[in-house]
Amino acid sequence: MTFSDKLIALRKKAGWSQEELAERLNVSRQSVSKWESAQSMPDIDKILQLSSLFSVTTDCLLKDTQDDTQPAAAAQTPSPLPRVTLAQAEDYLTKAQVNAPQMALATALCIVSPIPLLALGTVRELGLLGLDDNLAGGLGMIVLLVLVAVAVVLFMQCGAAVREYEFLEKEPIETEHGVTALVRERRAAFAPEYDRANRIGAALCILAAVPLFTAVMVGVSFLMSMSICLLLVLVACGVYAFVRVGTVQDAMDRLLEDGDFTRGHKAVKGRLTALTAAYWLVVVAIFLWYTFGPNGNGQPQYSWFIWAIAGVVYAACVVAAKAFVRKKV
Repeated sequence: MTFSDKLIALRKKAGWSQEELAERLNVSRQSVSKWESAQSMPDIDKILQLSSLFSVTTDCLLKDTQDDTQPAAAAQTPSPLPRVTLAQAEDYLTKAQVNAPQMALATALCIVSPIPLLALGTVRELGLLGLDDNLAGGLGMIVLLVLVAVAVVLFMQCGAAVREYEFLEKEPIETEHGVTALVRERRAAFAPEYDRANRIGAALCILAAVPLFTAVMVGVSFLMSMSICLLLVLVACGVYAFVRVGTVQDAMDRLLEDGDFTRGHKAVKGRLTALTAAYWLVVVAIFLWYTFGPNGNGQPQYSWFIWAIAGVVYAACVVAAKAFVRKKV
């Protein structure tokens, strides 16, 4: 093993991303990346820090041998880790590319699903098409459920396409020679598109509030509903941009065990997944109870707010959970 191979193995065993290792060494992430891609070597001070950090000798780090990079105190041989071949990596990245627009569309459909309910409610208030409250609310709910159903089918279809690679998200892995270099090259080539999509998504999500503020200033009730519909469309477009590139980026991070998919993060991911499932089940129960009511006295015209509030709360919880996990590992 070369120094770069040993450094990658030791970092992954510790469950750290390149950023986390860089912080511990007080260097930039780019420096760690260059060490791991054999573009440069750390100076002697950093070699000594790495030796202390990973509890291995400097000889173990520097000698180009097949020596084990496990700490000397480790008495047991670890069980073999799942090994990702070059063909598997290529196949997984190809499927992630195909899944990306479908995942993004499914997410966007969930966001825009309340729009028919709002639009039909506005049409009823204006006395157009001769719709009464029950008909407008019923048609709106039907379209909402159809859009959500299509989104769920897309999510399930994407999940089925990469089911054989679920272990990448849950278990530590080893990669065949050439996989790391391939994925790093793909990630570097993808970086401009990733950054551009994130900038567009952020701008759309920020500008989404403009129609709402404009309607408030005008003070016309039906414009308020239409502004909310436009807000949801702009947010959906922004989230589409985020999810489309994020799906591809996450696939590469899984293969590199980087970002949110280091070994330390994987150790607690199962618990976070269970909490996420429980959270959305509670949200669905609240939505159904508020929409249809215990005695048929629900308020479907307002129940879409539950999804908006739940989404904001969920996003805040995810950010807090990631920060907590990063601090723990």
